[in-house]
Amino acid sequence: MALDPRLIKITIDVNGQKKVFSQLDIKATGTKYANPLQNEAEVIISNLDKKTQDYILTETSPFNLNPTPKSILIEAGRQSYGTSIIYQGNIVSSNIGQPPDIPLTLKCLTGNFEKGNILGRGQPTNVELFQICKQAAQDLKTRLTFQAADKFIKNFTFNGSGIKQLTDIAVAGGVTVYLDNGALIVKDIGVPLKNAITNINADTGMIGVPELTEVGIKVKYLLDKDTRLGGQLNLTSKINPASNGSYVIYKLNFDIATREQPFYYIAEAARIGETL
Repeated sequence: MALDPRLIKITIDVNGQKKVFSQLDIKATGTKYANPLQNEAEVIISNLDKKTQDYILTETSPFNLNPTPKSILIEAGRQSYGTSIIYQGNIVSSNIGQPPDIPLTLKCLTGNFEKGNILGRGQPTNVELFQICKQAAQDLKTRLTFQAADKFIKNFTFNGSGIKQLTDIAVAGGVTVYLDNGALIVKDIGVPLKNAITNINADTGMIGVPELTEVGIKVKYLLDKDTRLGGQLNLTSKINPASNGSYVIYKLNFDIATREQPFYYIAEAARIGETL
């Protein structure tokens, strides 16, 4: 079978200047949650040129008074189908390692810049959930993916940081709300996103045997182009047939590298219809 080379691209945007890295020694790990928790990532890039290294360290320093967000975009895939977005967020800290490789480590969180954006929101006596979510997406400067049954919410008010608003919306609307890959996702609890289906078995890249959990399964598999946080996962295991079925992904870990072995997802998913 012909080798299908992996692709990884890291784009860092600081002060409107984009730095793109793809040919260096890159490692990226992270965890994404289908709830208001902030998605997190750690990116390690080795052997950067001194000018770029100093620029990133200076601009992402907590002592830098520049108030603009320092954003990062992680894309990965295979040469046969190209890359897709794995993670999008803000760099919250950076650190430099020791020679000879001199790794630059970036710690990242989704929507972290909005934690300092304090808002006050009040709605009419009855307002549609969609309208509340539309306003929240504007507050967070992101697009809205609304796949929940719309309903009227009474006396919705909010005071606090832009990112905390997601928790209040989830409680008031009885829905799943989270940020992922530059979008505010709102969907019904226990229902997968539309047109986001991943089929996992031994032939499609499943690694090892899926584990049963209290609400569903935990499974490791090679990184693919179909998986989405909140999407549907159809699992077939010959060794553990009790795990077979359809699930909704509520937690997604990724571990990828350009020059080392890791290039996979670890998905935790609940049976469709299950309430976490």
